[in-house]
Amino acid sequence: MKGAKIIIQKELTRVFKDKKLVFSLFVLPAVMMIGIYSLIGFLIGNMEDDVEQHISQVYVQNAPEGFDALVKESGYGETAQIEYLEAGEDTAAIQDSIRDGDAELLIVFEEDFLEKIAAYQSAGDAIPEVAIYYTTSGNYSTVARDNLEAAVLSNYEKLRLGERIGNLEQLTVFNRSYADLVDENKMGGEVLGMMLPYLITFMLFVGAMSLGVDAITGEKERGTMASMLLTPVKRQEIVLGKLVSLSILSSISAVVYAVSMIAAMPIMLKSVAGDAELPFSIEFSAVQVIQLIVIMLAMVYLYVALVSLVAVLARTAKEANTYVSPIYIIVLVAGMLTMYQGGIEKSLASYAIPIYGNAIAIQNLLLGELTLVQFGLSVGGTVLAALILTACITKAFNSEKVMFNA
Repeated sequence: MKGAKIIIQKELTRVFKDKKLVFSLFVLPAVMMIGIYSLIGFLIGNMEDDVEQHISQVYVQNAPEGFDALVKESGYGETAQIEYLEAGEDTAAIQDSIRDGDAELLIVFEEDFLEKIAAYQSAGDAIPEVAIYYTTSGNYSTVARDNLEAAVLSNYEKLRLGERIGNLEQLTVFNRSYADLVDENKMGGEVLGMMLPYLITFMLFVGAMSLGVDAITGEKERGTMASMLLTPVKRQEIVLGKLVSLSILSSISAVVYAVSMIAAMPIMLKSVAGDAELPFSIEFSAVQVIQLIVIMLAMVYLYVALVSLVAVLARTAKEANTYVSPIYIIVLVAGMLTMYQGGIEKSLASYAIPIYGNAIAIQNLLLGELTLVQFGLSVGGTVLAALILTACITKAFNSEKVMFNA
């Protein structure tokens, strides 16, 4: 094992003495994560503020008596510039403006609207219609419609209904009271569980990919690998030293990514919420932290083994990167599946599938629902796959044809 220790020291020294590598592996990821999440929160917050402050262009045709007064009373007129159209006026140009995003809303009441309401006596009589023209392709139009419905039309309907039947309380059969029993920690886990498993799965692979190719294929190209193989150090020890050192470096990079994402998430959410309090909390117990670290370490070992096997078999770094690309896509897809399977029941066997099983285990962990069996299957399946790959790497190292590009 002395040879493996020498290889580990050599690899760690090579990386930590290179300031550029240290910055790109351990500093840049943290800066990028916090910067990206902060930027996302800032942009979303700005977009919401822009929608709230936007003055909508609204057109109303055949406005019935009392409608304008209710608009002013509700305050809707403060968020919209309302223009009243004459009866019979062509609205085709206005509809085109809404479609193009130059206007937000067109409300057309039937002619003689109040008379038709008054004429309604029994079931089957004609019910007057209010036509609302808007577009779902723009936030301004949708928000203008929702605000109109809530602030004006629903109240105007109640006003007219009150004139017809008198006491509106007669329509109330029962009242509703709501008590939100949300688990704030679980809700926070759902927020993180949407993106964090996906980000962890592929970001861990990025770290292993950037290190593994250079540490093995790069040394084969430079000739240093051949010199190492001619030393008295056993090849099994070289394999062990390479895998352990790459796993250590990838794990540090993985922890930097994970801590950065967890630290940056509240910053993003706070930017979105503004002065309002977040309706959930983001907290992790000691057990959750340990389980997350163990799952990530197992994934790092698997990724390092995958990349190392490709790097050993490849003749050049360019060839190795070409072979790694399809694996990278598989990792992306496996992690992405968890984003759209939050409520789907997974079989126990799913947790033993490398990468995918790790991603759904992380998702369950964030929700506080990860069982010991699921945790064991997730870690066990991943480690087993990594050990099989390690055996393949050892066999490749023992092949003169493979190691010397013969």
